[in-house]
Amino acid sequence: MRGAREHNLRDVDVDIPRDSLTVFTGVSGSGKSSLAFGTVYAEAQRRYFESVAPYARRLIHQVGAPAVGEITGLPPAVSLEQRRSSANERSSVGTVTTLSNSLRMLFSRAGDYPPGAERLDSDAFSPNTAAGACPECHGLGRIHRTTEESLVPDPSLSVREGAIAAWPGAWQGKNLRDVLDALGYDVDRPWRDLPAGDREWILFTDEQPVVTVHPVRDAGRIQRPYQGTYMSARRYVMHTFADSRSATLRARAERFLTSAACPVCGGGRLRPEALAVTFAGYTVAELAALPLSALADVVRGADGDATARVMTTDLLARIATVTELGLGYLALDRTAPTLSSGELQRLRLATQLRSGLFGVVYVLDEPSAGLHPADTASLLGVLGRLKAAGNTVFVVEHQLDVVREADWLVDVGPLAGEHGGRVLHSGPPAGLAHVPESETRRFLFGPAGPPAREPRTPSGWLRLRGVRRHNVRGVDAEFPLGVFTAVTGVSGSGKSTLVGQVLAGALADRAAAGPEPEAARRDYASAEGLEAVDRLVQVDQKPIGRTPRSNLATYTGLFDVVRKLFAQTDAARERGYKAGRFSFNVAGGRCETCQGEGFVHVELLFLPSTYSPCPDCHGARYNPETLEVTLRGLSVAQVLDLTVEAAREFFEGVPAALRSLRTLGDVGLGYLRLGQPATELSGGEAQRIKLAAELQRARRGHTLYLLDEPTTGLHPADVEVLMRQLHGLVDAGSTVVVVEHDMAVVAGADHVVDLGPGGGDGGGRIVAAGTPAEVAAAGGRTAEYLARALGGG
Repeated sequence: MRGAREHNLRDVDVDIPRDSLTVFTGVSGSGKSSLAFGTVYAEAQRRYFESVAPYARRLIHQVGAPAVGEITGLPPAVSLEQRRSSANERSSVGTVTTLSNSLRMLFSRAGDYPPGAERLDSDAFSPNTAAGACPECHGLGRIHRTTEESLVPDPSLSVREGAIAAWPGAWQGKNLRDVLDALGYDVDRPWRDLPAGDREWILFTDEQPVVTVHPVRDAGRIQRPYQGTYMSARRYVMHTFADSRSATLRARAERFLTSAACPVCGGGRLRPEALAVTFAGYTVAELAALPLSALADVVRGADGDATARVMTTDLLARIATVTELGLGYLALDRTAPTLSSGELQRLRLATQLRSGLFGVVYVLDEPSAGLHPADTASLLGVLGRLKAAGNTVFVVEHQLDVVREADWLVDVGPLAGEHGGRVLHSGPPAGLAHVPESETRRFLFGPAGPPAREPRTPSGWLRLRGVRRHNVRGVDAEFPLGVFTAVTGVSGSGKSTLVGQVLAGALADRAAAGPEPEAARRDYASAEGLEAVDRLVQVDQKPIGRTPRSNLATYTGLFDVVRKLFAQTDAARERGYKAGRFSFNVAGGRCETCQGEGFVHVELLFLPSTYSPCPDCHGARYNPETLEVTLRGLSVAQVLDLTVEAAREFFEGVPAALRSLRTLGDVGLGYLRLGQPATELSGGEAQRIKLAAELQRARRGHTLYLLDEPTTGLHPADVEVLMRQLHGLVDAGSTVVVVEHDMAVVAGADHVVDLGPGGGDGGGRIVAAGTPAEVAAAGGRTAEYLARALGGG
């Protein structure tokens, strides 16, 4: 590779051997991904598309040509990026691995049909097709319904007093009550005293009558009649749940719904004729609900003709690659949103392993993310098999066990952003020991184990009794307050279920319902100590925005301060510019040619579409008049182009701006530019931005911070920075609970909860709990790795 200039790469020249395992390392933002994905994979993809017919090329999403002089000896490439699951309930283990296709074909061609039944096409066994989906539940297996009890929790109230809790608040709710009054219904009698027929119509009618409403408002206010349309409580809830783009509104609507197995298919998701076909005595829905290891046993023991034997052999071979990666506990019908990112990554790897490709470059983005150290060994085995099959494997990675197994190491740095973008070392891993400016070097060859620290004493305890959700069944869990707790265990053991769903849900229930929560969906028998927590903060790795208009400055609130400062300048006052003039999201100050985006989309028909800088503002996003206003010599566009580090100097003496900038710097994000689009940020960067936004807020009362794998995507040097901040929160009186696989983080915790012993049905129990030293001595799959991190192995 010669002259790579993508993102922050500085004219990089590097030679990498083929047919080997090459690991790219470096601190977050150093340029590793720009080298592996932005340059190598992007160029391989571009070359492949050159061979595709121009018309077909239009149908494929293409990345632009990378900024590189030349790359020679580059084979075709396959990318496996680390990403979270989609929110689509129809995406499942079976669809991700394509195992569902094999199972459907088996039932179609070799299933036992009822006498006289017509043979069905494989689509008839899929709940995601019109031919197969149950018509009642549309292939989801469950139906959502409303009941009078869920819609009207307190029947002693009248409609005017808010008896129908499911209706919206503010003006919209008042409008529905006024419409009901205009229709002649008594809105002042207690709900329980209304005739049964009236109650049924008010809550469940599909009619939407329009009536003239004469609103009664405060004296002296204008009261104009208007035409109001009635919508029943059920119709409002179902419409909001199905169509609203607001996650908050959808979550509120869900509280008034009850979920039950579909009465027609019994949760099988398919039409009756498909569920009448069996194989080895099981329906396709029953086999899809079995763990993959149990499914393999059933298929292996089944009798059949030559057709069945061919199909079962193929199915068993596909299942074997998934179970090899430790995922035998998953069922085909397990939905993708309930899978961890580590489970999804391994499912994709298993699918690639079966593809049998030869002579390609596999480019993987942190395949160890979400994996317990005990699972990393099986991952390394798969990477080795991909290489042994005649492929080149490129891995962007921070996990040191993976780095140590590399044939070739490319270390990028030395730091992030403008301070990175150079290849510090390209060669066998041992050679990195002689590169003093490498941040990776001191972790790869330095002493193991964090400095010894006396565990803090808890100020109290949160106790959940009888936790039952997913594979966590009947567990009693205790979380100390005022200390740093790490929850660990192998992938699929139930960590995220216990912490992210049950513990977070219990605290959210209490906040919504007072000291004695009665949750609509109770995941535990009883809870103690919840009243000690005044505020819950969950920090995840979801993007801070889905469009380039969302950026670092807008998310943290810093941009509000910047716009006010520009509005206070003499030039802005003379022209009558308010703070809104300096927003690129509204008309007025922005460039109208590009609508404030800074670039325009160019459709090239048979060539890939491209983006080019706006011909009028040249990427500045604002019109010339707005850019004429300067603050200390810089226009608003130039301020957005500053890095966090540079902005700290620029805004010295502005406390409102410095608060955001200091916290961003404290979590290691000093290299990011203020206007950097959210779409260019990694999951780790997004999580640290959210943490920084929380850190700058004034803290009142006892706060509990819940973080799910906060070190994902972070170099060990960045982990040190993040841990300083999290331990600082505990020192300030808060509680921090992290779900974590990084044993260095677990070893530095005050309290550890280890779940397991395995994944899926083999997990969901608390194997050990106590100080890191106590858990390391207790046995289990975590113990040996934790002992090593503590310096004892």
